[in-house]
Amino acid sequence: MSVLQKVLGAGQKRKLKQLSGQVDAVNALASDVEGLSDPELRAKTDALRERVRDLCGGDPAQAEFETVEAALEQVLPEAFAVNREAAKRTVRMRHFDVQIYGGIVLHQGRIAEMRTGEGKTLAATLPCYLNALAGRSVHVVTVNDYLAKRDAEWMGQVHRFLGLSVGAIQNQMRPEERKPIYGGDIVYGTNSEFGFDYLRDNMTFRREDLTQRGHDLAIVDEVDSILIDEARTPLIISGAAEESAQWYTRFAQIAKRLTKDRDYEVDEAKRTIAVTEEGVHHVEQMLEVENLYDQVHTPLVHYLQGSVKAKELYKRDRGYVIDGGEIVIVDEFTGRKMPGRRWSDGIHQSVEAKEGVRIREEHQTLATITIQNYFRMYDKLSGMTGTAMTEAAEFNHIYELDVVEIPTNQPMVRGDHDDLIYKTEDAKWTALTEDIKERHAKGQPALVGTTSVEKNERLARFLDRNGIPHEMLNARNHEREAQIIAQAGNIGAVTVATNMAGRGVDIILGGNTEFEGRQEAIAAGLEPDTAEFEDHVRRFVERKRPEWEGEHAKVVELGGLYVLGTERHESRRIDNQLRGRSGRQGDPGESRFYLSLGDDLMQRFAADRVGSIMERLKLPDDVPIEHKLVSRSIRRAQAQVEQQNFEIRKNVLKYDEVMNTQRVIIYKWRNQVLEGEETKKLLLDWLEDVVEDQVLVTTENMDPADWDWDELLARMTTIYPTTITRASFDHPDDLDSGEVVDVFIEDAVKAYDIREADLTETVMRRLERTVALSVIDNKWREHLAEMDYLRSGIGLRAMGQRDPLVEYQREGFDMFAALVETVKLDSIRYMYHVEVVQEQRQPRSAVEMSSAAPKQRTVTKKDKIGRNDPCHCGSGKKFKHCHGKPGAPVEA
Repeated sequence: MSVLQKVLGAGQKRKLKQLSGQVDAVNALASDVEGLSDPELRAKTDALRERVRDLCGGDPAQAEFETVEAALEQVLPEAFAVNREAAKRTVRMRHFDVQIYGGIVLHQGRIAEMRTGEGKTLAATLPCYLNALAGRSVHVVTVNDYLAKRDAEWMGQVHRFLGLSVGAIQNQMRPEERKPIYGGDIVYGTNSEFGFDYLRDNMTFRREDLTQRGHDLAIVDEVDSILIDEARTPLIISGAAEESAQWYTRFAQIAKRLTKDRDYEVDEAKRTIAVTEEGVHHVEQMLEVENLYDQVHTPLVHYLQGSVKAKELYKRDRGYVIDGGEIVIVDEFTGRKMPGRRWSDGIHQSVEAKEGVRIREEHQTLATITIQNYFRMYDKLSGMTGTAMTEAAEFNHIYELDVVEIPTNQPMVRGDHDDLIYKTEDAKWTALTEDIKERHAKGQPALVGTTSVEKNERLARFLDRNGIPHEMLNARNHEREAQIIAQAGNIGAVTVATNMAGRGVDIILGGNTEFEGRQEAIAAGLEPDTAEFEDHVRRFVERKRPEWEGEHAKVVELGGLYVLGTERHESRRIDNQLRGRSGRQGDPGESRFYLSLGDDLMQRFAADRVGSIMERLKLPDDVPIEHKLVSRSIRRAQAQVEQQNFEIRKNVLKYDEVMNTQRVIIYKWRNQVLEGEETKKLLLDWLEDVVEDQVLVTTENMDPADWDWDELLARMTTIYPTTITRASFDHPDDLDSGEVVDVFIEDAVKAYDIREADLTETVMRRLERTVALSVIDNKWREHLAEMDYLRSGIGLRAMGQRDPLVEYQREGFDMFAALVETVKLDSIRYMYHVEVVQEQRQPRSAVEMSSAAPKQRTVTKKDKIGRNDPCHCGSGKKFKHCHGKPGAPVEA
């Protein structure tokens, strides 16, 4: 053992020693709770809840996090003792002391490394019960829907016996089904379901449509698989633009009928186009709309701009070619085709429409978050796995999670053999097959792990040729995985499986009779998690016990489960997960890895070194190398790959930190509006900011005599219906910007109050919510698209000796600052100008806003104003030059 390993081992022992006092306290209460009747034991939940409430000085939900933690620490021994006794009475399992250690570690917000078969699922019931006593939302995160449902039913028996509500979130559930489950004490589900529900909650328009009730505690099963392996893939909700294809086609036809220099002007150098007043008029006639720049028609302007750009600025066989019926961009510098690349902002679809090829569906990111940032939202995060120590540094750096290695309940006696390395892959597969054949002949069960479906099926062909019966487990038959794994410990069983993490079923030597009993109960039509179901399982297990004990003894005598790896994975954790399937609860077992110079990892790191050794020794193809030096080289290669992947994940997180900061602000606004907490105050704060910005942009750093009052008043008129003029000020040439700001703010607030009096307070509050949420969501979606576009090309900044991350942070900040200003400006403008219509079929007035979809129109006008009619505001200008001007808001 190295010095470093000894130091780390001493540190782990010290952590466990600090917990031993609490474990002793739990054990000391065992006899007290054993003597309680079922109703008395169940009543302990209410008594413990009351104690927690008293220790917190009232409702724990209103108390500080540290206060609640201190209260839970005091009731922990009794809560754990009660939970352990409930488990013994319901699922017939009593927590070992090592599981008590694991439960404490999970409650403390750390990672418990517990070997496979040590009962992580049962250990997690302890912190779940304890934290639920404080009314916290407890989320138990699993790797798939099957395990979420199974654990909620299985471990849910313990919690329901003690009076807690338990549920499982499943992929196909509707929002109305999810909400009551989230309202319960303990929720089981996958990481993606929890993450997507969070994103969907931040897209809803009604408070009653929210599903989740908080992010207090997450206990993550297979924490390394979820928080590390899946951390590079963000959760994204996207949506297709409604009926966008037909609009691109329609506007491609319209663009052909428009004339350059009459209907639009082109700036080739800046690659921009500007549609003239006459061009707008022609388009309105072709579309048969009164005002193209009416708020409800805003998307049509986007299609018009794109179609004219496609016509004038994107030339066939220069900027792109048509290849196989698709538009393929041509690199302007190299002249090479760039398949797979697409222009953003609808340009690619406009070009497709121009050329008459199939328009590929346009998708827009509606909401996104990385796994890392989602789980870092929780007040307390913990996890459990059999393999966390190799990634301890990453857990600490990214999530500030400490890893505690929990000892096994029984000593580990598995024999881990050195790797065997062959020259060729065929030699490896042949030797591997012979080894399996030999073990199968004597009856020792074998579990063979492969790295892919392809390798899985290749080995199956070798086994078929040798007449070795076997079960295959991979993505193509995953629905049978529980059944296959449950019987992988039978005499003579040969199981070929891909990645073994998160299978959720123990491989028990001699077979898993409880799993068989549950399957039989289901086949008999019994409802899981009922007394009748559990009684059927119990009788089946008792009936099969003598037979199982005989089978178990035989497999133990044969050496236990033999685990074989067909190559080393790039992560040591995955190899350890495979090995960990053997040697559970003190059972005997063996493990060995078969490698070849053709394996992916060997090719990348060690093939030359090992190959030269083989050449010097003049070893034939079918004779392997078995040496600790080679095994150490492979472990170093794995550590190197793990470090590279860590750097990639750190880089992803650094970029997402920019988005996360922005996301927090946007979602905080949304929640403030959705919860109805002083929405008026929020909008009036925005009103002050908007007015100040508009005044300062026309007056700051200028002499009052030089102020452009026409521009200032025009800006203010587009925001709210002001009556202030230059003459409203006594000494207009002797003002400062602050005085003007104060006057306009006071005037704008008065106008706001008048509008509220006209609409009534109830309608005004609903209007505020609808306007604010609509503007925030629309602008946030546009911002996400712009940030994606920025991110896709930011790496090129390195060619200019600039740090891409710094550039991304700087430009992202500027873009978000612009987003904030636009959200405030548009929200305030809409509050003054959007129409409120009374729907005849409803007894109450309904607040409606214009939508982004071209065909939808919820804002209506009873009396349409012609473009050449006098404007209704009394300015004396024609409507098209005043409130009908492109970009001007629609006024009630």
